[in-house]
Amino acid sequence: MEPTTGSYDTRRAVIAIIAAVFALSLGDALIKATGLSLPLWQMYILRSALTLPVLWWLALRNGPVTLYAPGWVMMRSALLVLMWLSYYASLTLMPLSLAAAAYYTGPLFIVAFASVLARRWPTRPALLAIAGGFAGVVLIVRPETSGFRIATLLPVCAAFLYACAMVLTSAKCRKESPFALALSLNVAFIIAGAVLGLFSGREASFILGVWQPVDLRLLGTVAALAALILIGSVGAAVAYQNGPPATIAAFDYSYLVFSLLWGSLFFAELPGIVALLGIGMILGSGLLALPRREN
Repeated sequence: MEPTTGSYDTRRAVIAIIAAVFALSLGDALIKATGLSLPLWQMYILRSALTLPVLWWLALRNGPVTLYAPGWVMMRSALLVLMWLSYYASLTLMPLSLAAAAYYTGPLFIVAFASVLARRWPTRPALLAIAGGFAGVVLIVRPETSGFRIATLLPVCAAFLYACAMVLTSAKCRKESPFALALSLNVAFIIAGAVLGLFSGREASFILGVWQPVDLRLLGTVAALAALILIGSVGAAVAYQNGPPATIAAFDYSYLVFSLLWGSLFFAELPGIVALLGIGMILGSGLLALPRREN
């Protein structure tokens, strides 16, 4: 039986998704600020290797680690690993602003998929919220519209995969422990990193570069990234288990707000009037998406 709207804990879900995007956006800023030189496959392995023991300890504190739907959980993990791979690959081929704008079509996919599963058309507030949030994103990143390349499809592919994974979390993985979902995801990261490592050795390749020596400073950076991915992976699982996907998708846009904050703090990139207008549209869209009453 599919969960009803009344069984959702939307406040908890909203807090969880905001915490998740806070952590994930800070991780991206940390990578840029420290000039992390690890190839993607090595970062996958090291980051998740540091995350797994903590996740395992947290999971055991809530009882035996059990998967109620292991097939769906594995599919969710695979979708998220492919999502990050697609998005990171796009960053080597196109401007970050264009990649971010294309990637944030994800909430539009989420609303569409959730409506198909529920067999009903999205509510007018949900449609307005997602459309307004996307318009806010466009105002912030102001992507170039000329010179379309096939690489533009990579972040759109990432958005599609993310939407599939989050709707799957809501529809099929609500009984799973968030820590079990995060454990599965980080195991998948290590497996993906090991597979990519078999094809590594390409100089100056962001994804398949050669193994880099790890000193204490680099290990500290990876440890910080591990803590942030732990918060992000658990928070996203909690959010989409406990809230309507369309509502949580609207708050997913807060990633852009945090990105602007980190840009200001770390790189002195102060937003202009247009960007501030975009932030206001994102926040307004999130409020519009909230249910009128909680049961």
